[in-house]
Amino acid sequence: MNKINGYTEEEAKELVAFISEGKRRGETLSGLFGAYAQKTGRAKGSVRNYYYALLRLTGDSRVRAMLRGKNLRAEKITPFSEEETDRILREILTRKSQGVSVRRAVMELADGDDRLMLRYQNKYRNVLTKQPERIGRIMRECGLPAADEARERLEREIDNLYDRLAASLKEENEKLTRIVKKLTDENSLLKLQIKNI
Repeated sequence: MNKINGYTEEEAKELVAFISEGKRRGETLSGLFGAYAQKTGRAKGSVRNYYYALLRLTGDSRVRAMLRGKNLRAEKITPFSEEETDRILREILTRKSQGVSVRRAVMELADGDDRLMLRYQNKYRNVLTKQPERIGRIMRECGLPAADEARERLEREIDNLYDRLAASLKEENEKLTRIVKKLTDENSLLKLQIKNI
């Protein structure tokens, strides 16, 4: 059976037709990838990756034939420059240090542009995973505590909170012990008085 990047030729044709028809109806690629994934039992990310890989197979005559007249194309992705990447990371990390979630930070940065938001979020996660030292460097440049420092500070705060709670509980326990002793003494006195009647 002839395969094209892991799909059979028939599966590739079916995907192209599905995406082409959906685009004509005005549906988004993301939604179409999800719908096709659900229909076929494949992962949405796999469908997306296959679609873009297929569009780049311009040297394969079978692919050219199935794409002819479909008006499907992969937009050129312009990678972030090193300066842009550092600027994005600074913005996200600064907002994050103020208690803002990464998702909200990238939404604010992208100013409502969903595609840009997704690119920022993916770039942040990619750098976080593959270049943690870069994240550390930018945090130091921004005067933000590094992850280890933040963890240590949090642990100190938890320890202090525990110590305060323990001291408070100890004080409460001593107070209750005094009350119990007083009540026990009063109870013993009452028993003596009743006995003497």
